[in-house]
Amino acid sequence: MLVLAGIVVIVAGFLLRFNPLLVVIVSAAVTGLAAGMTPLAILAAFGKAYNANRYVTVIYLVLPVVGLLERHGLQQRARAVVAGMRGATVGRLLLGYLLLRQITAALGLISIAGPAQTVRPLLGPMAVAAAEAQAGPAAEGDERIPALAAATDNIGLFFGEDIFIALGSILLMKGVLAGYGIELMPFQLSVWAIPSAVAAFLIHGTRLLWLDRKLGRRR
Repeated sequence: MLVLAGIVVIVAGFLLRFNPLLVVIVSAAVTGLAAGMTPLAILAAFGKAYNANRYVTVIYLVLPVVGLLERHGLQQRARAVVAGMRGATVGRLLLGYLLLRQITAALGLISIAGPAQTVRPLLGPMAVAAAEAQAGPAAEGDERIPALAAATDNIGLFFGEDIFIALGSILLMKGVLAGYGIELMPFQLSVWAIPSAVAAFLIHGTRLLWLDRKLGRRR
């Protein structure tokens, strides 16, 4: 019956409105100790559970870290860095990011950047600062600049990830084609994704450079 002590801890913790994460951890520890587990065994069980569900729980680590950095001036520092760079423009900044995003996605590194961890805290403020340097106060408050930064991240990821042969979409296409009697290797599908990625880079890159011209006229 002592093993059920963890339930009592959960009920009491929620009634007293303690931190839910702390309540769950203490409840698990109490249950483990009541079952005769050593503290190291309980810690190992926590580690195994986290490792088995790391793709689900990683967001709970990324978001608080980003929020803490923003609270201590991450966006302001990003804007200051771009403002101090000679010749920095919105188009050049986003064009470089687009190339980096496509290359890393093609290598399978699709989670090293994204809207939450890169665009909102870093890329968006840097793009706005570059726009203000180009067009002056007229660019302040223009929501199209952060939106274009988010679109650049999405385009780079979407057209770059299909080059990586072990991606789920490549395996899905292989399975669908195999169902119709068309046998293709994942590498063959990845090769044919390269022209689409190049075309996306050229088309969106042209849009970014055209934005530079419009901002220059606005100034």
